[in-house]
Amino acid sequence: MTSLKMTSKIGGIAIAGISLASSLLAQSGVRAVGPAPADRRAVHLYSAGVDAGDYVYISGQGPRKSEGSLPANFADRVRQALDNVQAVVKSAGLDLNHIVYMQVYVEDMGNYAELKKTIADYFGKDQPAQAVLGVARTPDPSVEIAAVAVRNLEGKRAVYPAGYKTDDTPPGMLTHDRLFISSMAGADPVSGKVPDDPAAQVDLALDRMEAVAKAAGLDLKNMVFVNPFLTKDIPGRVMNEHYAKRFEFGNTPARATIWVSSVPGGAHIEYTGVAVRDLAQRKAIRPKNMPPSPTASPCVFAGDTLYCSAKDGFIPGPHGGVYATTPEHQLRQTMRNQLDNLEEAEMSFDQVVSTNVYLDNLADLSGFDAVYAEYFGSIPPARATVQQLAPTERKADKEDHFPGLEQVSLIAVRSRK
Repeated sequence: MTSLKMTSKIGGIAIAGISLASSLLAQSGVRAVGPAPADRRAVHLYSAGVDAGDYVYISGQGPRKSEGSLPANFADRVRQALDNVQAVVKSAGLDLNHIVYMQVYVEDMGNYAELKKTIADYFGKDQPAQAVLGVARTPDPSVEIAAVAVRNLEGKRAVYPAGYKTDDTPPGMLTHDRLFISSMAGADPVSGKVPDDPAAQVDLALDRMEAVAKAAGLDLKNMVFVNPFLTKDIPGRVMNEHYAKRFEFGNTPARATIWVSSVPGGAHIEYTGVAVRDLAQRKAIRPKNMPPSPTASPCVFAGDTLYCSAKDGFIPGPHGGVYATTPEHQLRQTMRNQLDNLEEAEMSFDQVVSTNVYLDNLADLSGFDAVYAEYFGSIPPARATVQQLAPTERKADKEDHFPGLEQVSLIAVRSRK
């Protein structure tokens, strides 16, 4: 447990006051920002934030204070996590108004009402779009918040489809070139009623995501990345069948399908995602060894930004499957799979600015990190890390396939010529 404690301190980047902005300037127009972490070894794992020019990507921030202590109650932990996010944003020369999207992980969805109130009090009338999901564990108990900030406020506005309350979390947030969509749950947007039928929940969540896109003058064809977050009450087959009907075969958004412990409001599925405003800036990327998919493109460009689907240690091919038995060995295949995507886009790991890491068990984090750190250059990407479910049984099936123990999605930005 010693290594887990160490990484817990890393998870909530300490506000020590030393900016990393003046160092680590390897890529043109990309720099690490944020207060220095309490443990300098964190510098080799991820940056507190990565300023990629148009956008700043903020690592998942926990509730730990700069001296290492944790606030006693949940509301104070949320405020401290938001303070840590704000410290990274300020180090990039921005303020809270520049935050356009947050992904919030909580260990107990029973705290949802208190979470919403605390975030509303913190931001006032200018809340960003946000997704909230319940997970088994965060690096520091009991909340983690990752964020995206836009540098240019021109074109920034909240998006509300007809019938949505305008004093609540905005369903969408437009920027000069993108739309960030809050989590749209499989529940009626007015009454909050959740259908018993899983397929009806999937359709409601998709309808709501589409409504946000249309309220912004866009459509689902503008989507470049989608996160379906769902519990085990939604069969994956049902979700995929209904999802595939909404998108063009082989030209779907990049996607990270994440099974979670819970979503707000008693629903069992929610969608969040990013759309590009100009369809001419959208381009799907598919390595030649991958067949077209009805549910996900490997990666999709939004201008200079490449959104890549979550990958795990699955070995493609006629006898494909996950065969590695440890998270670190599975991670090597995961990164091989992501490298295929990056190379098809004529990019490399050095251009990755943000990752999301989903682990089967946070107790494996030390070994996972040792391998993860080998893949990135002098500016490690921002990163959010969670354990979304209780650990799975680590046992091979009759075909020697092993359960997946990790997933990694990523965002990369190509240098402008």
